[in-house]
Amino acid sequence: MFQMVLLLLFLLCNSLVAPVSSLNVEGSLLLTLKRSIIADPERSLSNWNSSDENPCSWNGIACKEQSVVSISIPNRKLSGFLPSALGSLPQLRHVNLRNNKLFGSLPAELFQAQGLQSLVLYGNSFSGSVPNDIGKLRYLQTLDLSQNFFNGSLPAAIVKCKRLKTVVLSHNNFTGPLPDGFGGDLSSLEKLDLSFNQFNGSIPSDMGKLSSLQGTVDLSHNHFSGSIPGSLGNLPEKVYIDLTYNNLSGPIPQTGALMNRGPTAFIGNPGLCGPPLKNLCAPDTPGPSSPSSFPFLPDNYPPPDTDNGSGKSEKSKGLNKGAVIGIVVGDIIGICLLGLLFSYCYSRVCGFNQDQDENGFDKGGRVRKECLCFRKDESETLSDHVEQHDLVPLDAQVAFDLDELLKASAFVLGKSGIGIVYKVVLEDALTLAVRRLGEGGSQRLKEFQTEVEAIGKLRHPNIVTLRAYYWSVDEKLLIYDYIPNGTLATAIHGKAGLVTFTPLSWSDRIKIMKGIAKGLVYLHEFSPKKYVHGDLKPSNILLGHSMEPHISDFGLGRLANIAGGSPTLQSNRVAAEKPQERQKSLSTEVTTNILGNVYQAPETLKVVKPSQKWDVYSYGVILLEMITGRLPIVQVGNSEMDLVQWIQFCIDEKKPLSDVLDPYLAEDADKEEEIIAVLKIAIACVNNSPEKRPVMRHVLDALDRLSISSD
Repeated sequence: MFQMVLLLLFLLCNSLVAPVSSLNVEGSLLLTLKRSIIADPERSLSNWNSSDENPCSWNGIACKEQSVVSISIPNRKLSGFLPSALGSLPQLRHVNLRNNKLFGSLPAELFQAQGLQSLVLYGNSFSGSVPNDIGKLRYLQTLDLSQNFFNGSLPAAIVKCKRLKTVVLSHNNFTGPLPDGFGGDLSSLEKLDLSFNQFNGSIPSDMGKLSSLQGTVDLSHNHFSGSIPGSLGNLPEKVYIDLTYNNLSGPIPQTGALMNRGPTAFIGNPGLCGPPLKNLCAPDTPGPSSPSSFPFLPDNYPPPDTDNGSGKSEKSKGLNKGAVIGIVVGDIIGICLLGLLFSYCYSRVCGFNQDQDENGFDKGGRVRKECLCFRKDESETLSDHVEQHDLVPLDAQVAFDLDELLKASAFVLGKSGIGIVYKVVLEDALTLAVRRLGEGGSQRLKEFQTEVEAIGKLRHPNIVTLRAYYWSVDEKLLIYDYIPNGTLATAIHGKAGLVTFTPLSWSDRIKIMKGIAKGLVYLHEFSPKKYVHGDLKPSNILLGHSMEPHISDFGLGRLANIAGGSPTLQSNRVAAEKPQERQKSLSTEVTTNILGNVYQAPETLKVVKPSQKWDVYSYGVILLEMITGRLPIVQVGNSEMDLVQWIQFCIDEKKPLSDVLDPYLAEDADKEEEIIAVLKIAIACVNNSPEKRPVMRHVLDALDRLSISSD
């Protein structure tokens, strides 16, 4: 009888254990990860149950043919460590545990999963060194360990991962030199960010072989020393090389990708010399590649009289100081006389047309020629001035002339403090946008030409292209590409008087955000003069056929000032406007013009040189406007505050996310994680301290990384 009882108990126990043993081996291995997690506040692993047959339905797990190929549990506040058992998953290809609170070291056994293609662990608290076993990952393409506490040197075996395309190790404590062959063996690298570490030693000369690199090669904020290898100039010319804040010394090579980068790529290296830095190199300083294009001038330059070998002293062939001053004074007097003569001729020859309307158009709606004093048929002696008073193309593809433009039908698109914008349709159906600047005023033609031709050289898909310009005594026109889908301000808020309104989807908003960022990166880092826009706002962002953004009005304020217009200072307009009057206009697109200072960084109120960080702040406000759907001034009870203050108010009051987001984004609830990430980027951009704001290329990198991670 006793034996029968034992048998029944045994059978009962087996029946209870059977469901547990039904989970396959890969599921059991994954349960070691669940057991290693000490905090899961969002219950992300709540459906990881041992009673399942396999883990393919578990949160964050993806399978192919019933084998685990991906573990992706980002941004879930998981706290714990990585178990070594994960390396025993035979088909594991992707691990994405970014933005959690994981800690401890990377187990060497993890790299037994030799088919691993991406390892994304940024934004955790991992520490220790990276095991040399990483060299076993011959298929690894993406390695992102940024924003952790890793230390030690980069393992030499990493150069065996020859398929690596992305290496991001920024914001750690890595030390030591880069391993031998880092450049030559990793020829597939497209993205490299080693910034904010403690790497030392020299920059490997073979890094110039990384011909697939794109975007920014960021070696900043390390302890790299020695000279800059001239071979870095062999990198693709569109690559931006950031070498700031290291211990580099010697001349800056003037080759390839290192040329025309401006001083911002090299600051923080006191030992560097030569262009584009102001400190010239000593005459005996050897150059790593080509000699400096700026010759060194010794203290006693020009040289004193020297003996020519015949006992006679040979005078310097250059002009002395007195002669130079005399020539300059003479030139100034001559220019003044020519100016007086020009003014006299102009007042005698030119008249004014009285038949035009207030917009400079005749009664038929066509642009009228004003005082064209210097046409060929009027004075052959003034033929040199013809091109200065005619349509000047800035693009070889401009196929229309002044007569065609003047005969075209014109429709007013909008008015602002800086002239009127017309939509002009030519006879061949080519559509242009023509901005008419102010009348009369100063006649600084040469200055206008210099400025407008510099702007005309800018070519980027996210910047409106200036195709041509026209200058006469009383008419100044700027001719741009016509962008058909209106402004971003209208796309976010609608337009007064329009009954229908199609809100932007989150995917469209992300595309617009990235496009604006790309345009600003081009202006800041790749344009000839490293420009600052200075007046970025939604009304200056035009949307194309596919909702791609185009930054407009770059340099417009300065051109209007040169041309004699009187652009209104937005900050003065707002300061003088009463709150109740301002509130009345909030429902219109003009709001973004009247409230232009909302988009301006706090430091712009001071008399300081324009900074690229001004544009970063403006961009941050635009992001906030696109995320919240709010106007730039928000009414809170009986008071009002600008959008940046309102966001801070919501954070302080711990408002739920639903109170902050644009209600039209309710259908994009599955994108909440991405929206929050963009919100964090926006808050970083509107930091009161310019030094704490990111640069635009880092913003673009963050948005690109966000898109990759969400794929």
